[in-house]
Order: sequence, then C-alpha cells, then structure tokens
Amino acid sequence: MKRLALALLALAVLLPPLPGAVGAQEVKLGSLNDLTGPTSDVGKDVALGIREAVQYVNDTGGINGKKIRLFLYDYGYRVPEAITTYKRFRDFDRVPAVLGWGTGDTEALSPTVAKDRMPYLSHSFSAKLTDPKTAPYNFVYGTDYSSNARAAMTAWFEEVWQKDPRFKAAREKGEKPRVVMFYAFPIPYATAPIKALKDHAALLGFEVGPDQDVSLVALDTKSQVLAAKAFKPHLAWHGNTTMSVAATIKDAHALELGADHIVNNWGYDENLVRLAGPAAEGVMGIAVTAFYGEKVPLMDKVLEYGKKINPGVPPEARMIRTVQSWVQVLMMAEAMKRADKAGKLNGPGIKEAFETFKGWTPGLGRPPITLTATDHRPGSVIPVYRIKGGKFELVKNVDLKERWPKQWDGEFFGY
Repeated sequence: MKRLALALLALAVLLPPLPGAVGAQEVKLGSLNDLTGPTSDVGKDVALGIREAVQYVNDTGGINGKKIRLFLYDYGYRVPEAITTYKRFRDFDRVPAVLGWGTGDTEALSPTVAKDRMPYLSHSFSAKLTDPKTAPYNFVYGTDYSSNARAAMTAWFEEVWQKDPRFKAAREKGEKPRVVMFYAFPIPYATAPIKALKDHAALLGFEVGPDQDVSLVALDTKSQVLAAKAFKPHLAWHGNTTMSVAATIKDAHALELGADHIVNNWGYDENLVRLAGPAAEGVMGIAVTAFYGEKVPLMDKVLEYGKKINPGVPPEARMIRTVQSWVQVLMMAEAMKRADKAGKLNGPGIKEAFETFKGWTPGLGRPPITLTATDHRPGSVIPVYRIKGGKFELVKNVDLKERWPKQWDGEFFGY
C-alpha cells in the first residue's frame, strides 16, 4: 500500500504538461491540490483524475476549440502555501478560474477571490461557500457538508432506527437515539458541518454525546472510542478523511462500541472497505458522484483515460475521487464554454455562466445541478449508501428541500 501511494504521488507530480496550443487558442486553469499533506489519502487520486479529465476535454473540442492549459500545484494542505499559490495563479499564470481543494484555505481565500473576481470551484463543500451574499465567486460541485450530514443522519434515523428490529425494545421504551461525533477539532473541513449536525440531531430527537477529537492522520483511536463507549451511542458520525475514519471504525469494532456509523463524503470510498475490512460492513455514508467503475453515463471514458494517461496505476487502486475530479473539471469546462460563447471568457463571465446552470449534469452519477445568482448550492438531493458485502448499495436519496422546505430556504442555508 505504501509503494502504491508513492507511485501515485510520483505520477501526479511528474506527468508532463498536457499538449495544447498556445496564445489565443489556449485557456489557462489553476488547480490547487494536496499530494503530500494530511488529506493526500484522498488527494492523490483526485490529482490523477483532474489531469485525465482535462485531457478528455481537450481531446473532445476543448473550450469551443481552445485547449485547456492546466497548472496543478501541491500545497500540502497548508493555508499559507495555498494563499501563495493562489497569488501565483492570479499574477504569474494569469488564470481566469481555479479548481480549489481544502476548506481552511478555500474559506480563507474567499474574500480575495471575490475581490479579484476569480471563480473558484472547490473540492471543499463547506456550506459557507454556497451563499453568494458572502462568497459570490465560490462554487462547489457536490452537496455541502452540512446537507450531507443532515441527509446521512436522516437516512439512518428513518431506515434503521425506526425500522431495524435491533432497536425495537429501545423504541418501545421511549428511548431517544444517542449519537457521538468523531472528527479533527482543529480542521475546518472536519468541523464545518458539526453545528448543523447537532441542530439536526435536536430536530430528529437525538441525544448528543461528547465529541471525540481524532487527528486526520490517526492510526490508533482506542482512547477516543473508549471515551465514546461510556455514552453508549447508537450512532457515530465520522467527519475526517478515509485513513483515520477507517482506523476509528476498526477500533470501534474491536472494542465493541456497539454503534452504527455514518460518514461524510471524504471518508467514504473504496479505500474504507480495503482498510477497515469486516468492520466496514453496514457503514453508511455520502457519495456525491458514482463510485469508480459503476455503470453510469461517461464512466467508460473515465476508465479509458485512466488507462491512457496513467497506465502504471492499476484500476483496482482507483477510487470515487477520480470520478469527483471529472465532475469538477467538466463543470468548470461547461461554464467556460458558456462564457466563451457569450464573448466573456473571463472571471465575471465564468461566474455568470455558472449561474445559468439549470438541471445540468455531466453524468457520472452526479444529480442535476442548478445554480442561481442567489443560491450556489448545487441541489438538494443527496444519495446515502451502505456497505454490504464489501460493495456500496444505495439506501435512499434524501431530498432535504422536499422533506424540510421551510428550513431549506432558511436555517439550512449557508452553515
């Protein structure tokens, strides 16, 4: 596994520049990625997918005939370096738009990109980034973390707590379901949905136990699991990335925590099954696209370009993160095409183009995306999955707007 990680890193860093014309027939695009930091467990696969997706766009006509020239930099999940790299994108590379990464750096840069009028489509899905009143140039391609957390808790409550025979006696005695949360306290990504999750727990009638601080790079979480066990939770939320989520779920299994698990999207992927093994069985979580290799529109091209651009990386090592990268790149490319067609292939023009999306999807299991000048949330439909027999099966699609229409346009918006 370590050798594979090193191979992925080398490929991501050493791939040659994508071919393309220069000058007027070129569109520049910046990409900020984590290849060496604490979220590189998901970041390496993302970087590979970005390169492959950009090549696909260029091979299929580019931006109305203009080739994308990609500038992809590793910033190691360090906010100061992200700010420095962004300034390079703006001042030296002269890109009109950026593909962003983490929550801490994306939120820190949000006022700057607004001032610079630089559209910023990130892998961070912080709800703060979806309100144009405070983040007018920020966009996300996946449902925000707070919505994801609400949907995962709702799915477990409705499909497990209210139906599973395991909890029949507790229900009949009038017990409330008990939930505890594992996440990295200092990390903006991990903390982003916690207030929303606790508010949703109150809405559904949960009791909330003491939060447990788990590092993004934790390999041993026994002390946190034992602390949570004293609360006797029925449910555990995991807000980190895959490596530490897998470690926590394994320790919870070994120490007989006795809780079911729900996981935010960056901790829920094919590697969770590989790393957690039997402990992953039954774990529920969020996926904002189809999983790698799933039979959905355009997946054949994802597989084809993986083999073509990165033949040294075996398909079995690839993940949903590649698919997410394709959705991010294709969404940016679509906005660029619309802006170019309108004669406004610049920051403000790309922003306006994003805000014309209505029911748009590239396929790849991404529910249709609608954006407006007053709401940058890509949609309210959130698929929730369960691991069964080592595979991901859909539990249900939770439509938060349909389920709570008043809250969707009220307290659910922007946090």
